[in-house]
Amino acid sequence: MNASTTTDTATPTPVLSFSPVVLPVPGRPVDLQVRVTAPATGTGLPVLLLSHGHGPSHHLSSLHGYAPLADVWAARGFVVVQPTHLTSRTLSHLVADVPGAPYFWRSRAEDMTHLLDRFDEIESAVPQLAGRVDRAAVAVAGHSLGGFTASLLLGAGLTDPDSGEVVRLHEPRIKAGVLLAAPGRGDVLNGPMAEQLSIFRSLDFSTMTTPALVVAGDKDDSRHFTDMGPDWHADPYTLAPAPKSLLTLFDAEHGLGGIAGYDAAETTDENPERVAALARLTAAYLRTQLRPGDDAWQSACEALAAGPGPVGRVETK
Repeated sequence: MNASTTTDTATPTPVLSFSPVVLPVPGRPVDLQVRVTAPATGTGLPVLLLSHGHGPSHHLSSLHGYAPLADVWAARGFVVVQPTHLTSRTLSHLVADVPGAPYFWRSRAEDMTHLLDRFDEIESAVPQLAGRVDRAAVAVAGHSLGGFTASLLLGAGLTDPDSGEVVRLHEPRIKAGVLLAAPGRGDVLNGPMAEQLSIFRSLDFSTMTTPALVVAGDKDDSRHFTDMGPDWHADPYTLAPAPKSLLTLFDAEHGLGGIAGYDAAETTDENPERVAALARLTAAYLRTQLRPGDDAWQSACEALAAGPGPVGRVETK
C-alpha cells in the first residue's frame, strides 16, 4: 500500500468512487451492479469486497450504502468493491418471485466470486484504476446478513434446508475477513425471525479457517432471533478455529454506531466517533493480514488499550 493512503494526516486523503459498474451474469435475474471506491493515488492496492446488510432503508441495502466505512477504507489504501445483492430493497419489485427469494443466501456469496472472476472488467471500467490493484491481496467484509455472507466465503458451512445438501462456498482467493454484527449459532434460535431465516440453523463455524476479525456490539441484543443476548454475535469468534480476533464495541447496538450510512434514521445508537474508530481498527487489521510484517493492527490495539475512554476491547486467539 502507498504510505500516503494509509497513515493518519491532517488533510483527508482523496478517494474516487465510481458506479455503477454493470456485469451481466448468466442466470442472474438482473445484472450485477457494483460501486468501486479507491484512493486517488497509490499502487499495489488490496481489494476489499463489502457485503451489505438487509436493513429497513431503501438504498442503504445496495451499492449506495456503508459510505462511512467505504470512504475510510479507501482513504487507507483499499479498493472497496460493493455489489448490490438480490436482497436489496431497490430490487424487491423485480425479484420477489425468483427462486431463492427473499434472502438469496447462495446468490449473495456467488456475487463475490463473480466479482473476483471478472475483475479485469471492473478494473478496466473504473477510470484511473487500471494497473494499481494487487489482486493477490483480497479481503471481505460484511454487516449483519452481509456478515453471514462473509462467513460462508471465509469457510463456514451449512446445510441447505430445502435439499439437505451440505454447502461449502469457501472462496480461497479471500485471505482475510471482517464480520460486523454477524449472526451466530443456529441451535439457540427461538425468536420470530428464526423460522424465516432457517438457513442460520445449520451454520457451522468449525470450518471457517480463514483469518477474521469479528466485531460485536455489547448492546446488540437480537431478540428477534434469540434470547442469547449480545454474545450471539461473538459466536463466529468463539466457535471458529484460530486465527481470529474479536472486537467488542462498548454501548454499540446492531448498527455499530451508524456504519450503514451517514445520518441513517434507523441507527439506534448513532455515534460518529465509534464509526470512525471502527473504520480505523478494521483497516489496521486487514493491513496486517494482507501485508505480513505490517504492524498496523498491533499498534491500533495498543492505542485502543492505552487511550482514555476506549471504544471497545480486543481478544485474540
